[in-house]
This record gives sequence, C-alpha cells and structure tokens, in this order.
Amino acid sequence: MPKCLIIFYFFCIPWAFSQQHITVSGFIKEKDSGELLPGVNVYPENSSITTSSNNYGFYSITLPSSEIHKLVFSFVGFQKVIKEINSNRNLELNIELVAGNQLEEFVVNAQIINEKVSEQVEMSKLSIPVSQIKKIPAFLGEKDVLKVLQLMPGVQKGTEGQAGIYVRGGGPDQNLLILDDATVYNSNHLFGFFSVFNGDALKSVELTKGGFPARFGGRLSSVIEMQMREGNKTELKGEGGVGLISSRLTLEGPIIKNKASFLVSARRTYIDVLAKPFIKKQLRDDSGGEGSGTAGYFFYDLNAKVNFEISQKDKLFVSGFFGNDKFSINNKQPTLAQVGALKWGNQTGTLRWNHLYNNRLFSNSSLIFSKFNFGINNQLVEYDEDKNPISDFSLFYKSGISDYSLKLDYDYFISATHTLKFGIQAINHTFRPSAYILNGSDVNNPINIPTPKLKSWENGAYLEDLWVLSAQAKVNAGLRVSYFDTEEKRYLRPEPRVSFAYKMNSNLAAKASYATMNQYIHLLSNTGIGLPTDLWVPTTSKVAPQQSMQWAMGLARDLENKGLTFTLEGYYKKMNNIISYKEGSTFLGLGGSDGNSDWQENVTAGKGWSYGTEILFQKKSGKLSGWIGYTLSWSQWQFEELNFGRKFYPKYDRRHDASVVGIYELNKKVTFSAVWVYGTGNALTLPIASFSLPSTRPNFIQDEEQFTAFGQYNDYGSRNAFRAEAYHRLDLSAQFHKQKKKYERTWEIGLFNAYNRRNPFFYQAVPDPDPKVQKTILQRISLIPVIPSISYNFKF
Repeated sequence: MPKCLIIFYFFCIPWAFSQQHITVSGFIKEKDSGELLPGVNVYPENSSITTSSNNYGFYSITLPSSEIHKLVFSFVGFQKVIKEINSNRNLELNIELVAGNQLEEFVVNAQIINEKVSEQVEMSKLSIPVSQIKKIPAFLGEKDVLKVLQLMPGVQKGTEGQAGIYVRGGGPDQNLLILDDATVYNSNHLFGFFSVFNGDALKSVELTKGGFPARFGGRLSSVIEMQMREGNKTELKGEGGVGLISSRLTLEGPIIKNKASFLVSARRTYIDVLAKPFIKKQLRDDSGGEGSGTAGYFFYDLNAKVNFEISQKDKLFVSGFFGNDKFSINNKQPTLAQVGALKWGNQTGTLRWNHLYNNRLFSNSSLIFSKFNFGINNQLVEYDEDKNPISDFSLFYKSGISDYSLKLDYDYFISATHTLKFGIQAINHTFRPSAYILNGSDVNNPINIPTPKLKSWENGAYLEDLWVLSAQAKVNAGLRVSYFDTEEKRYLRPEPRVSFAYKMNSNLAAKASYATMNQYIHLLSNTGIGLPTDLWVPTTSKVAPQQSMQWAMGLARDLENKGLTFTLEGYYKKMNNIISYKEGSTFLGLGGSDGNSDWQENVTAGKGWSYGTEILFQKKSGKLSGWIGYTLSWSQWQFEELNFGRKFYPKYDRRHDASVVGIYELNKKVTFSAVWVYGTGNALTLPIASFSLPSTRPNFIQDEEQFTAFGQYNDYGSRNAFRAEAYHRLDLSAQFHKQKKKYERTWEIGLFNAYNRRNPFFYQAVPDPDPKVQKTILQRISLIPVIPSISYNFKF
C-alpha cells in the first residue's frame, strides 16, 4: 500500500495538475560570458508563486494556463528581465541577464536588483557577491573569502590575522567547506594568515549557519558552499594581479564557442625568493662565518575547470583544486646539522554530470575526490669540537585524510506549491593519524615509518520539500538519515530539519527553524588556530559522533526604496559529544615503545551550549554598499575531565562582536572602502599565582653542606578565566581604475590596522623590569602593527 501511495503522489497528482497549468523552464546565463547563474529569482508579477534557479542555473515554474503572465527574472547586481508568457503549452525559455557593471550609469538604474530576504524561507543564510569581496580592504592586499565571512554576524575570527572561523560557538572542525561539491579540509596558507580560496576563480559564496536544509550534513555549525566559475564561453579573457607577497593569474575562454569552456587560475607567493639572501646571511652570521645553509617558505594554489554542453539536456563539468605550503631548512654549522621540512596541502577533484529528464526533473551526479596531507621531517645532530656526534634527535610526523565519494542530487518541481529535493551520498574516508619522536637516528638516512590507516564509510540520504502553504506562509521540511560504518561500530541517525516563514506584509517576514546535525569526523587541536598539525580522526566505538540541535527565530525586512535588507535572529544551540584533548595531552605520540600511542586515550568528550542574538543591515549593490553587523552571544563547554567538571567559556567565546563595512564608488575610476571591527577579548588560561615547593628529588650536598631543591609551580585557577583586552581595528583602501585600449588596470593602496591598535596576540608572565619590585607582571604580545600595502591588478 505505501508504494502505491508514493507512485500516486509522484506521478498521478502532477499529471492531473498539469492539465490546468503550464510549466516554463530553462537555464539562466550571464549574457557576456555564458556563465550559468544560480539563485536567480523567478516569479510572475503580482503573484505569490516564486522559485529560483538551482546551482546549475536551471529553473522550472508552473503557472495557470488560462492567464497571461509577466514573468520576472531578477538577481543581485543584474538588470531585471521581464518576459510575457501567453501559452497553453509547456514552454522552454532560456534567459540571459546583463551584469550591472555593463550598464551605463548602473549605480542609479532602477532595474538593478537587490535581494529580497523577506521572500526566502531560509534563515541564518548569508551570501556576499564575489565582486564585493574584491573591493573590501585586505591584509597585505590579499583578497580573502574567509576573512570577509569573519565580518558577518554570528561568525568569529580566531587570533590576530587568522583565517579560521568559529560559527555560533562551534569549533573550526564544525564548518563544512565545499568547493564544487568537494570537501576542503584545511583552508589555510601561511599558518592561517591567508585562506586557500582564490576569489578570481569563484562564482558564488554562501554561508549557512542554522536552519540547515536536509541536503547538507556532516558538520554541526556551518556550511560554506563555494562554486567555481565555468569560464567564458564566448571569448578569451584574463585577469591577474601583483602584490607584496604573491601574484596571481586567471585565464578563461571557449574551447568550442557557446558549447565548451575552460578556466585556469593560479597563485604563488615569492616570500622564499625575497627572503633567501637574508636567511643565508643570518645563518652564516650565527655561526661566525663558518656555517652555511638556507631556509625558505612558499605556497601556491591552482584552480582548473572545464565544462561541456553535450546537449540541451546534458552538461559535463570537470574541476580541480590543488594547493600546497612548504617550509624547509638545511642548516650546517660547525657544531650542528639540521635538515627539516614542514609541508601540507589539499587536492580535490570533481566530475559532475547534469541531466534534464523533463521540464520538471533535474539531476546532478558527482564523483568526488578530496585529500589533505601534512608532514614534518626534522633531523638534528650536535657535534663536539672534533666533529664527533654527541646527540641526535629526529621527529617524524605524518597525518592526512582522503575521501572518495559518489553524490546524486535531484530537483523535482512538482507544482507551484511543491518543490522536492532528494538524493544520496556515499563517502569512503581513509585517515592517517600518527606522530613519532625518535632518538638515535642517523641524520644522513631518511626515516620511513609506516603510518596506520583507519577506514570508514559515511553515507546519507535526504528528502526535503519546499511547500508554499499560502500567499503568506512557506515551509521547507526535510529529513536526512546519516549512517557511519567504522571497523568496530555502526551508527544510524535521523536528522529532522524544518524552516518556516510567514509574510506579515509585502516586505516583512517572521521566520523560525530547527535542525539536528551529526558529525562523524573530528579535529584534534592543541592551538585552536587551525595549524596543519591538527589531526583529523574518525568516530569510533570509543569516540561517539558529535551532535547538535539548533533552534532559531527572527525577522527579515526589505527596505526596497533604499536597497537595504535587515535581519534580526535569535538562536540556541546544544552540542553533545564534542571532544578535546585531556589535560597535558598533545598530538605527539609518546606512549608506546615505538613512540606511538592511541589518540583515543588522549581525548575526552563533553557538552556545549551557545545562544545569542544577531543583527545585520546589508546592501549588496549600488554607489554605496556594505553592511553593519552585531552579535551578542554566550558559549560554554563542559567536560568531565577538564576544569574539574565545571562549565567554562571556550577560547573564542565573544560577548560582543561588531563590524562595519563600507564601499563607496565615487565614479567609474575611483572606489574607496573601509572596515572597522570590534570584538570582546578571547577567554584565556593564565597563571594567577606562582610559588616554590620542595622538589621530589633527594637533597644534594655542595661544599659539605646539604641543600633542599625547590621547584617553581604555577596556579592557573579555572580554565579560561582570564579575558583578554578587546580587539578592534580599522582597515582602509582605495582603488584607481583606468580603461586602457586593450585592458583595464587597477592600482590599489591599502592600510591594515590604520590607527595602529596593538591588539593582543598572546600574553606571557614576566618579572617586573624594576629590580626593586619582586613581582610578576602580565605582558601583552602584539603581532601586527599598521601595515601599508600596494597591488596592481589587470583585466583583458
């Protein structure tokens, strides 16, 4: 009986419905480049019926067949298109939109569209146009997607200059970073000062921090979904830039005009080239001119994509991302020899096939590969004056994770009131968590120690329905079922999701959402700043999956005459089975005879709570654009084996967090921008007292007198009981554009931390510099002063 009902629902009802309605469907592209446009709003004038294009630019909308309709296509930063529909048959209608920057006097053109948040059923979802990201001031002029997301309410940054993000009380491992359907496990270059995502290669960036649709799973706190550009289908184009520490170049163009295209975007730093002569001189000076050696650091990343339009119903996409960082040293001194390397990197690859079964059913099939590796190999030998080795030490560390996955997604536009999304995903994880300290190794022989592999399967199936209840009410209800299979245990968990929106008038909506999330992989971190030494490990029989339940309510208002959107949200999130290292534990395995110990014995599980209020005023286009955001929040963790079982504030709990971002386009030649941020200081653990006690060592005798040895001890009090000073900073930039005969050039000058605020990077306890005062004082260490930058960018 249930099977008959399902068949009736999916086939009989749409057939009966279609007798009185027509379906208009097609693909929406950018006119200049042929790029498919996701998220375009499609609706008939003076109607509550609405839909939007999916990630591949496809839309489908069902309308009464007995009426003449004016169908509107609108997208942020593009000119509105209106098509009159007068047909009693299904219609295929492909649309080309003109970008705002291609229109004369576009900043005052009434047809340029701003997004209406009151029309959307989703809440806790943010999007920032990539064109806007490129205008925001950045550290050393390096435009950074993740650092821009840090400026949004509900998103906290880590320490000074770090690209890691903390969303609604969650840790850095609780963010799912997706690039063309592939998971990116480490998002950092240069130990977190820059992210690996090159804005020149990106088409769209969306952050979801609550009210998660059922199609997303695997993380507790957020989903950051990034789509790469396909490449221009009509002509060869390029853009690039030269900055203080790196350069980049992007090329795109048709392989077969209007049918197939490519995009290649590369970036590399030249810190190693600039610093090499200074490092060699320093190493030589340190040895009194008798030594030699060198050291260096560099990073690079490469994005590549090709796509083929096989037919109107079939499209093929192949994309990849490759990024690496490497620090190396080769130091030979009279009494010391050191050879070492530290390197980490991501690789992803995605093969996607879009197929259009009919004017209502669209599918995407993906084969995905993702890999992250990190390794340290450091060998140190000390010699005496006769060049004989007196001690040697070796550290070998290797960790990583690799995934192979299959993903099937379907969009089924049943009717004007129901749109279904459903699909499945299977991921095969391979983990390599290991660390070794070895003594007595020969510095001239490489170390090759096999690392253990942990294999697991993570699977999921989902169904969600966007249901238009009435002209005022919409609901997105869904269920995701996740399954995790380790070598020792299996977990099967349902994850209900629901979002509801009710329009109180034409520009104001009340919203609410609930979501259950499960996370089956964990990141073990000592530092909390996303260094690559952090270990990715799986759920096991001893370590349970992390789980969260999040409730949210809010208001969304559009101020159409000013192009502004306003959102107010309150949320409450409960987290179970979050993990942390036990006191005194580290990523280095020191427990076994081979120098390796079981990471499961070094962690403890606990609970977390986060709640707060977020406010956002945003304007995405126009002569003056930007946003103002504010967050008031509380986060607490509790572990039975930490802080004596008492609740404590995690490091990145931040009571107040505010940001002001402004972009002013004076004219076509000059653009000014500014960013001001403020945040409550981090919660830290620092010693509150220091004292001496007799050592456990036996008394010793010197000059026939017996002495007692004393040890110095610190009392740290409660965990994270110290609150650092508040963080605030002002960044400024100006861009000067000029259209040349064959290309456009832009000079950009910037000022990071313009008023030279000495924000705390960390604190240390030191003796008072006054020798007459016998006390210890707390010294603030700051990292980044005011830093000017200049860069040159071009397009052709």
